[in-house]
Amino acid sequence: MSRRKEPQGAASPITQAVLAAVRRAGAAGITSQQLALKLGLKDRSQRYLISDALEDLLDADSIRVGKKGRFISNIARDESEGVISIIASGAGFVRLDGAEGSDDVFVPERHVGTALHGDRVRVRRSGGRGGRPEGRVVSVVKRRRTHFVGVLHKQQGRHILVADDQRMPKPFFVAMNDLGGGVDGDKAILELGEWRDPKDLPRGRVVRVLGKAGEHEVEMHAILAEFGLPLEFPENVLHEADGIPDGRTPGELARRRDMRGITTFTIDPEDAKDLDDALSIQRLDNGNWEVGIHIADVTHYVKANSTLDQEAAARATSVYLVDRVVPMLPERLSNDLCSLNAGTDKLTFSAVFELDQKAHVHTEWFGRTVIHSGRRFAYAEAQALIDGGQGDLKEEVLELHRLAQQLRQARLRAGALEIVSNEVRFRLDEKGVPLEVYEKVMGEANWLIEEFMLLANRRVAAWVGRRKKGGERPFVYRVHDLPDPEKVDQLRALARSFGYQLQVQHPEELPHAINTLLREIRGKEEEGIIRQVVIRTMAKATYTTDNIGHYGLAFEHYTHFTSPIRRYPDMLVHRALAHYLDHGGPLDKERLEMQCVHSSMMERRAADAERASVRYKQAEYLMARIGEEFDGKVSGITSWGVYVELDSNHCEGMIPVRDMRGDIFKFEEERYRLVGMRSGRTIHLGDPLRVIVRSVDMDRRTVDLRETGGVRRT
Repeated sequence: MSRRKEPQGAASPITQAVLAAVRRAGAAGITSQQLALKLGLKDRSQRYLISDALEDLLDADSIRVGKKGRFISNIARDESEGVISIIASGAGFVRLDGAEGSDDVFVPERHVGTALHGDRVRVRRSGGRGGRPEGRVVSVVKRRRTHFVGVLHKQQGRHILVADDQRMPKPFFVAMNDLGGGVDGDKAILELGEWRDPKDLPRGRVVRVLGKAGEHEVEMHAILAEFGLPLEFPENVLHEADGIPDGRTPGELARRRDMRGITTFTIDPEDAKDLDDALSIQRLDNGNWEVGIHIADVTHYVKANSTLDQEAAARATSVYLVDRVVPMLPERLSNDLCSLNAGTDKLTFSAVFELDQKAHVHTEWFGRTVIHSGRRFAYAEAQALIDGGQGDLKEEVLELHRLAQQLRQARLRAGALEIVSNEVRFRLDEKGVPLEVYEKVMGEANWLIEEFMLLANRRVAAWVGRRKKGGERPFVYRVHDLPDPEKVDQLRALARSFGYQLQVQHPEELPHAINTLLREIRGKEEEGIIRQVVIRTMAKATYTTDNIGHYGLAFEHYTHFTSPIRRYPDMLVHRALAHYLDHGGPLDKERLEMQCVHSSMMERRAADAERASVRYKQAEYLMARIGEEFDGKVSGITSWGVYVELDSNHCEGMIPVRDMRGDIFKFEEERYRLVGMRSGRTIHLGDPLRVIVRSVDMDRRTVDLRETGGVRRT
């Protein structure tokens, strides 16, 4: 992959390390050569990392050049840098570089200045209250974002744009000649201009008009733009993709393990077009089973450092909104060349295992193959065979299902968490209007595929991760850290409120205790709420070169190998695995880590966009139901409101605390509950409430509810 700077708004680990080293050098300063030595970047090919970091820090005015080319910090002793998070009141918290959460600096609204949510800022401490450090923003070092999505309004003869992002405290002023053709009521993308005085409105210019606010297509494009995700592929990327040959030449096929004669099929959602994976199965003479997990050989077609590769790296992932997929790769690749469509020979990268009757692995093989899928199953078709129905390849499907169950039970015995999270889906009309909201439930056919993908991911990571004579082999791991102890205590308190116990004497017992709890609540009214809190208790999985294992899966080694059509880290894994299979030396760990950091960031951004599209459609669904009553459960509690998930449609809205009936409520953060000051009434997570839909704000994708005081229906 060619050199790419860290995206706007994110300071890379190397940039933070360089800044820290410059600050430690004090007034004497430090040279770039000294920096390279201190940071262990001795290889000349890595020196550009220092140069890029210094350039970024000079641009941000964080450092300056002194005598004899020495770099000196511009940050005063009582000043620090960090990223600011703006809260609902307009105040902010600055997470200082390298600090723990308890060291966040609180910034009152009047001292936020021109900082916006997510900006890197320089903050000056000025004491604090009750042990909480407090300060003021001295300057904005780097904007997290410079483009905003919102609706144009004409007020008192001037135009403003109100951002969709609720954390944008002010509207933007847009001059007449900066409207870009936009008119009142249009949804548009605005570029932030210069903004120095917080008393003034920030100025901006419209760079793209998306269309009339409220139209389905416009709103989906607006969500993508809001999270900095691409709306389309550049022409040069499409041109390069269109010119790629299918690659199935006699010479290429001869270099691969030929598995076309083995029973092979795919199992995917009915509407899927990008088929990443296929399974093959055959009985061996010794009675064991050979199972192949065949993954689209994307890196055969997408060459490192090509225009197509750079675009895929920048996107890092496909994005799934309520009605569409925004692919990481153009359709020529994702739906054609790389997709493992039935009835045609396909180039794959495979993990092939010999399994005994208890699904123990006896042998494994990794390498490039050619396959021929003879059948495409939809999940529902495979599930019908598992449930006792008749059809072709029934014996093969049932045997894979049996082996998958053995793998699953082994994982659970090892301490893997058994968290099933159903997805909210919508039935839309031809104009995109939601007619129904429902949960997509995972079935045994889903788990069949899932278990074999987990097997391949785990064994690939373990093969690379084992130390060889040449020492460490840098690699891309998917890791999952231990849960936050405070969140575990909240989960324990919630379980207790429903009459369940989460008894844990030692940390290693927690996964089994959680699984026991999840089994006890299965099918109960409180299952949804408790399951949500279990998920919130867990850390976020990320990509990194530093393997700490995967807590949730109870794997010492884990990676993502199985979805290279839609995840760039899987492409990195394919390239690294091929490199090490060919006995290549250690890869550049720092470069891989930078790609991991970017991929993790883009994954979070894509997930945020997906949630935003779900919230928009939920709000639109309830917009047509203002004034109607629903039964629901408390799904979240904050100092400003009670969030309620409606039972019948899984939509969520909020009751402002100030509007809670018959009392003044105080938020007790340590016990995660609201308490009525006069009545003593307490509101906990999972409590049933009957509510009425009071209002809907489509621009902010929010729903206001009011407690009715009526009797909850049963």
